[in-house]
Amino acid sequence: MKKHIPNLLTFGNLFCGFLAINYIINGDIRNASILIFIAIMLDAVDGRVARILGVSNELGMELDSLADIVSFGVVPAFLAANTYFHDFGMYGVVMSGLFPLFGAYRLARFNVTSQTDSLKHFKGIPITLAGGIVTFLVLFAGRIPVWVFLIIFYLLAILMVSTIKIPSFKKVGLPRYGFLITLFLFYMLYLFARSRFEQVPIYFYVALGVYILYVVVRFFKEKETRIPIRRRTLPKRFKWKLRKTKD
Repeated sequence: MKKHIPNLLTFGNLFCGFLAINYIINGDIRNASILIFIAIMLDAVDGRVARILGVSNELGMELDSLADIVSFGVVPAFLAANTYFHDFGMYGVVMSGLFPLFGAYRLARFNVTSQTDSLKHFKGIPITLAGGIVTFLVLFAGRIPVWVFLIIFYLLAILMVSTIKIPSFKKVGLPRYGFLITLFLFYMLYLFARSRFEQVPIYFYVALGVYILYVVVRFFKEKETRIPIRRRTLPKRFKWKLRKTKD
């Protein structure tokens, strides 16, 4: 039974993407964005849960990629087409449609990369990060100029298929009660999406900043502990001379 738990989380990710598309069709951009944030949370824990339970397998990895291309590739592009690119008509749909294509290539390349390398670093930014940024910027539609969003949108698409190595945080341990802290942060993100920018409490930014700082510090700390420390040994000649003087 436990081998199906990570897959259930992945299915939740995919179902959130499906529901988000339905909300976008009905013109409810905010609830669609909230569902993508929930999908990000589910995507962040499914792989970690699989490694904790010791049930990681190729089926789960392929299923995760299929869910990611919908929730973080198709849906963010659909959000962009219905907000920033709405006035461009069919051209806007074509402009936004390039994003999931780049994301699909990035996921396919990730699937053929060894798991050992993927635990150390990512090649190109993950589609979850790119789709999350696009979804976050959609909440500011009308405040951010279209040309600024266009630059960020295509820059993220290019970074996904680039060969830039980005540190992986998969091995970074969560703090005690880390799951509850993660739920709290996503709940704050939910409140952010539901309310206006001016109504977001200041402690949301403080909590988010502290958590990001913790993850970065923990990453570099664990990276240092993984570096083997060589014992300082005396040269053989020096040891021989030292032993001769004692005799």
